[in-house]
Amino acid sequence: MRYAFRVQYIGKNYAGSQLQLCNGKPIDTPTIQGELEKALCTLIKSDNRSNDDVVTGYKRPIKTIFSGRTDRGVNSKGQIVHFDTEECIVASKFLYQMNEILPVDISVDNLKEVPETFHAQKSAKSRHYRFEFINRRCKNAFDGDLMRVKFETDIDRMQKSLSYLLGEHDFSSFKSSGTLNPSKVCTLTRADCKRLGDLVVIDIEGNRFLYNMVRTIVGTLLEIEGHKLPPEHMKDVLEARDRTKAGQTVSPYGLTLLEVTY
Repeated sequence: MRYAFRVQYIGKNYAGSQLQLCNGKPIDTPTIQGELEKALCTLIKSDNRSNDDVVTGYKRPIKTIFSGRTDRGVNSKGQIVHFDTEECIVASKFLYQMNEILPVDISVDNLKEVPETFHAQKSAKSRHYRFEFINRRCKNAFDGDLMRVKFETDIDRMQKSLSYLLGEHDFSSFKSSGTLNPSKVCTLTRADCKRLGDLVVIDIEGNRFLYNMVRTIVGTLLEIEGHKLPPEHMKDVLEARDRTKAGQTVSPYGLTLLEVTY
């Protein structure tokens, strides 16, 4: 049987969502996937204990598949994960036990049995990310881990800059070298921003994302604002298909995977 659930986590204490492997063996560093699989193995006793990862050959008692990879420091409110088991699971009891076992900064909910054809990553149609930063000259004790931008930003200008990213494009300019998938074409259906007091919120939704793509888009957006470049500069960067033309990759703190749709 195949089950899927939604996972929420605060990413700053983890080396990303995925297991970190070296020569096919896990590195002793905390990851979201590692914590989930440990908890699942504690609860599910009578299972097939020879689940090999076809890529690494590493044997994992229960293998979890994520809707997408998130980096160190990135949060989630809507990560979807599936796993296979021979046991019939009672959702309410299982979720309670999982959340008691998991660290305080990871939680799960919305457990459902899904068809064998369901795949958390491959079946996903869109992913919605949100980046938040503080736009204020002076710090505040309650800013937390959010990045603080000291220069003034203009929401209308930022919105115009983001509008050039909508639709299907080659996003090579916004990828980091760690992108494994050779395809650099993504389709964005939403790219907008708003101000809530000193907080600036940027929402970006698309069918897929390249490695560090959202953080580099934000970095380019801030470069445009900081240097008072025309919003059309975003279009020029996009069309260049050259990472050196884009802005810096900003801090992962403030980035959250909000929702995955199927």
